[in-house]
This record gives sequence, C-alpha cells and structure tokens, in this order.
Amino acid sequence: MDVRTCYCRNHECRCYGRTDQKARLKFEDWHRGAPRFRCEVCAKRVSARTGTAYAGIRTDEVTYCYAVTALAEGLALRAVGRMFGLDKDTLCSWLPRLGEHCENVMSYFFRDLHLSECQLDELWTFVYKKEDQLDPIEQLLSMYGDAWVWIAFSPIFKLVPAWLVGKRTLRDARKLVFRLKSATDGHIPFFTSDELPHYADALLDVYGELQQPPRRGSRGPLPAPRKFPPPDLCYAVVVKERERGRVVNVTTRIVYGTEEQVRAALHDSPVSRAINTYGVERNNLTVRQHSRRMGRKVNAFSKDRDFLEYQLTLAFAYYHFVIPHRSLRQRLSKPIPTKGPHATYKKWKQVTPAMAAGLTDHIWSMDELLSFRVPPKCFW
Repeated sequence: MDVRTCYCRNHECRCYGRTDQKARLKFEDWHRGAPRFRCEVCAKRVSARTGTAYAGIRTDEVTYCYAVTALAEGLALRAVGRMFGLDKDTLCSWLPRLGEHCENVMSYFFRDLHLSECQLDELWTFVYKKEDQLDPIEQLLSMYGDAWVWIAFSPIFKLVPAWLVGKRTLRDARKLVFRLKSATDGHIPFFTSDELPHYADALLDVYGELQQPPRRGSRGPLPAPRKFPPPDLCYAVVVKERERGRVVNVTTRIVYGTEEQVRAALHDSPVSRAINTYGVERNNLTVRQHSRRMGRKVNAFSKDRDFLEYQLTLAFAYYHFVIPHRSLRQRLSKPIPTKGPHATYKKWKQVTPAMAAGLTDHIWSMDELLSFRVPPKCFW
C-alpha cells in the first residue's frame, strides 16, 4: 500500500488534500495492521487504509485481495467463501465498499475521454424473479423482474466509459447517453447500435440542438422549439432479421448524418470497415464471464439490484485496469529474453484498456486498484 498518497481528511485544515511531503503527516502508531498518522497542523488522525477499499476490513490484506480477485473473475460468493474460509455474509458486506471504491476510481479516470467511435447495446438479466412471475405489487415497485445492463463501448480502446442497470426504457437510454457525454471531452463519436429505437431518441435528447422550426403558414402562433440533430452527429444501426432464433439477414441503416459522414468515419476508424456492433457484443460475453450474477440459465441470479451494480462495478474496474486485453497487445521492436533455464523471448507488450486510452502507463495489480486513493474533487 502506497502511503505517500495519504492526506489529511479535515476540510478545515490547510493541508487538506495534499499528499506526499506537503501532507505533513507524522507516523503515530499501527491500527489493525496498517500505519496511522497524525496531521502536524490540525492534529487529526488518519489511517493508511482511509480512502481505500481496505477501510474497515478486519480480514488480513492478502486473503482479502485474493478473495476480491476471485469475485472479480466471476466466482460465486459461496465458492469464494469455501476457497478462503470466509463466511458468505462477510463477502456480501464487502461488496458495497468495493462497488463504491471502484466507482470512485473509474469516475476519477473516466473524464475528458476523446472517443471517435462508440457502440451501444444492452444485456438482459433478472433480479430475484423473472418478469412473468411478478405479482401486481412487485410490478408496481419495479424492484424485481427483468433488468437490462446498458453499455457504451469504445471498440478502439476496448473501454466501457458508461454503463448502468435499469429497465429497457427510453428513460434509462437517456441516462446511458448522458453518462457517456459526461465522460467525454465534448467530441461526438460515431455511434452504432442495434435497431432499438430508444437510442435514436436518447442521442437526439442529449446531443440535439434546440431550434425554432419555421412557420408553415402566415397565421397562428410560432411552433414550439424542438431539438434537431447537430451536423456532426452520426449514428447508424444494424438491423438483424431472425427466423426461429437464427439471424438470416443483416442490413444497415443511417439514422443521423449522411453517407459521406459514415464513409469518412469508417475510413478513419482503425478497427471498423463496416457498420457493426461486433465490439460491444463481444464485450457482453466478457461481462457475463466476470460476473456470476449475469450467467444464463443458472441459479446464480442476483437477488438485489444494488448488489448486482456493486458486482458489475468491481468487474468493470478489474477489466479496465488489471486484465491485459489480448487484442490491444503491441509487438516489441526487439524481443526481450526472459528469466529461466530455457531460452525464451518476450515478443509482446501487454496492454489494458486503461493503458490504451492513456489513463495509466502500466498494468495495475489488484492491490493497487484496492489501495488507490481518489483525490478530493476540488483537486480534479
């Protein structure tokens, strides 16, 4: 754990948020196996675990780190408990802390992203019960039943800059596009998706420009202002025709923009040569593999929507910062000899999605992800 990023948590202290030598923290004692410091300015105590995913954990750090890695890899709660001698309720108590920590880490890094291409899609799952098994009160509360994981995917960096769990409604589609816009630098990427009509309405609502339509006649009040797609908004859909559950024909259709804009976007794209959603659909398989709760036709479905979000947040942070993506690896200009009795050479440099997007310069360990301290928002 890197203690150089510790800082005083007292908002009234003039050293609040300062790290390293500017923090003016002096070692005082040990608390639950972690060092504890005292601020020389305001005399407030701060633990080295404060602000990390280790805060409040009584399990030893090695076991905790390995158990969390198993959860991020998609193992079930009971399986992880049996492997490391932990109680299922203990693991459940970790998930909210892990989810909030990983959410803060991704919110800190996923800012001002420059995305030239983005694919939109949604995954189906259910919470507690399937939709046709709900009683009228449960249907009214909308807490259980079908749940859809909305995903915005960058096929160039293999990055998921925005996602959410909700229903398959226009309201949640707007939330997804709004989160995506908040994570980018203002540039409108080239969008592709399936034929779900909610995406077109959401893109128009978030990126559209409010304009005054011309009056058709010479009498009567002026028509109410409405949103029109901006000139640089380019969006196309993939239409799949199915018979007996199998795709028999695939066509494409341009919703916003012109054929020249689409042709230029595909020409400039390093990964796409046609209108497609292959990247986000392949990422859907990765999501299901790294979250036991997203499995199909198993009894590991989530019983609570919040815990589904916590698990997915942990899996996404693990996917972005810890796991190298095979399609992002880079061939080394000169092979590097490896250690060992046999003469082997390292030919590839492993790259994570966060490295490809320029968010970090190295592959993180799980301990680095769990112990990363997000600076106060006033320092962002």
